[in-house]
This record gives sequence, C-alpha cells and structure tokens, in this order.
Amino acid sequence: MTSAPVMARAADNGVVSLDYGLASTMMALGSVPRAIASLRNWSEWVVEPTMPQGVVDIGTTSEINLEVLTSLRPSLILSTPFLAALDENLSRIAPVATFTVYAENGDALDRSYAETRRLGAMIGRQRQAEAFLARADAMFERLRERVRGLSAPPVAVINFVDRRHARIYSGPGLYGGTMRRIGLENAWKGEASYWGFQTIGLEQLAELDEEAHLVVVSPLLPPDVLTRLSESPLWASLPFVRRQRISVVPGVLMFGMVQEALRFSTLIVDVLETAAR
Repeated sequence: MTSAPVMARAADNGVVSLDYGLASTMMALGSVPRAIASLRNWSEWVVEPTMPQGVVDIGTTSEINLEVLTSLRPSLILSTPFLAALDENLSRIAPVATFTVYAENGDALDRSYAETRRLGAMIGRQRQAEAFLARADAMFERLRERVRGLSAPPVAVINFVDRRHARIYSGPGLYGGTMRRIGLENAWKGEASYWGFQTIGLEQLAELDEEAHLVVVSPLLPPDVLTRLSESPLWASLPFVRRQRISVVPGVLMFGMVQEALRFSTLIVDVLETAAR
C-alpha cells in the first residue's frame, strides 16, 4: 500500500535524480524524474511507489553512464553530499542541486520536510509540496492515534547483514524519527549514527526489553536467514521469539524521505495491530 497519493505525470521535466529518496519525493509531488541511478534495484529497496515505464537507468552512483546522461540533456541533476565527488563531471552536463537529509546534526525526518519544500520550489511544485506535507501530517496523526489505542509494546527494528549480524535502527535516522513521530517507544537504547542505525551481533538482541516486538525489514539477507536462525538455541531463547513477537515487513527505503517514513509507519502499525488481535 502506498502511504500517500502519487499522481505522477509523464517524465518530461528533464530532472535526473541520483538518490532514491529524492526521486520518490518528486513522484509524491506529481512529477517523474527523467532518469535515476540504479533503477534496476528500485523495486527491491524502495518497492513503492512503482517507478513508471520510460524512466532511464543511468547506471550506479559509483559508475554513472555519462554518455547516456549527456544524451538526455537534463535540466537539473538532484544529488546528495555523499556524491560530491561526482559534481565536477556532472556539472558540465547540467546544474547539480545537493539536498541534505542525513547529517551530523538534526533529525532525518525533520530535514526531509525542509528538503521536500526546497525540492518543490526548485521544480515548480511548491503548492504540491505543501499539500503533500499536509497530508503527511494528517496521516502521522492518524497513526499516532492508532498507536495510542494499542498500548503498543516497545519496538525494535532491524534488517539482517548476515546470519550473525544486523542493523538495528534508532537515533536521528528516518526509522527512529518516524517511530517518535507516531508515539512508538524504541526498544533499542543503544547509540546510532546519523544514518540512524548501529550494526550489532544478534546476541545483543538479548538486551531488548522483555516485552519488545521485533520488526524485521525486508529484503532478508541471506534469504533463508530466519529459517536458519530457528535452529539456533540462542535465537530460540530470545524473549520476542519465545513470545512470538516478531514480524517481517516488506522493504522500505531506510535512507529515504517523507514518503518512505509514511510507508514505514503504516507497515509498523499494521503489524502491531495484527499482533494485538
């Protein structure tokens, strides 16, 4: 389910995005990028919204196809500070606009709001940006009300790195900020980088609150990780496993923007309501 209406028009604006979150935000504002980086992996890591046909793949951010990009004659290239090394080459092709969502100071969700407004103004969609953010505020408030009605347990959110390690989300990142926005207690009390996660050994999940509900975000890496873990005495001893308080949700871009925060929070509240029945 898409968390907010996406009314995308034809990709005729000449804007190219090197970042999934910025591309998704464009679509939330009713516009489609002419091209994006790593299009082939969009359906795995972003999932929704679906990228319309006709959008061009310009290669990965580590290997942009400059020939294809030049042939598109873009009017604007959307980028982030983490791709600054590409700016010199890209700026010969089109103006480069850098958007900062993940940084040392500040909350990723708050920055996402600010950068959505900036993007809207830049692509001539300022009114649509304000309307989208107003819908987002209303949806977050509805989700917060649902959480209040649940008396929800603390929630820990992870995705697997391998059979022994996971990323666990908290701090100023998108997942952590979204949980705070809808009134969910984060069961992980450890530190996190400004990206919003810490890599831990799975044995550290024993530190979680006894009442915690574990949410695993897809894709599962490796795909058989939960099956293999079910054979582990350590895993079987963890409180959330013993109490069957574990849920798997579809992929949500963990380094996204407001669109992804809405999708993430909706999926989390849905699984908590299901578990409470």
